[in-house]
Amino acid sequence: MWLKTESVDKVVGNPVSNKTVHLIKLSVGTESIDQLIAWQKQRAAQSPGGQYYHQTRMWPKREPEILNGGSIYWVIKGEISARQRILRLDEKIGSDGIRRCGIVLDPEVVPTVAALRRPFQGWRYLTPEDAPADLAKGSNQEQSLPIELNRALAEIGVL
Repeated sequence: MWLKTESVDKVVGNPVSNKTVHLIKLSVGTESIDQLIAWQKQRAAQSPGGQYYHQTRMWPKREPEILNGGSIYWVIKGEISARQRILRLDEKIGSDGIRRCGIVLDPEVVPTVAALRRPFQGWRYLTPEDAPADLAKGSNQEQSLPIELNRALAEIGVL
């Protein structure tokens, strides 16, 4: 029997509030994680409260899952390279009167294991199972394999 007051997830014993989903986004024009950090620091200094947010035109439909521990994974030069924890979603009204979403991010940028991604527009959802692992603190992606070799191995499915 269908219960109109509860979601299907609650009926099967898996509440939506216990799920997590991430976002994945291209960092267009960024050459490195260091450049991403520097750009975000510059933008944060210009915003009220000094906290960086990434503004997007669309509001994520899966907001509760994103705010349940989600991160934004940054694609730099065709590879997922880093992530930042999403703290909240703020409404931003532009000078044109259009409502936008300000994705407020933790200032800590966490390098991840490189994972190839083809270009796409906007952002996409990324499940925790498909998200690349964080690199150990203090380790550097380039120390393990050269970028070209890492990319070639990923293309043939070894990494």
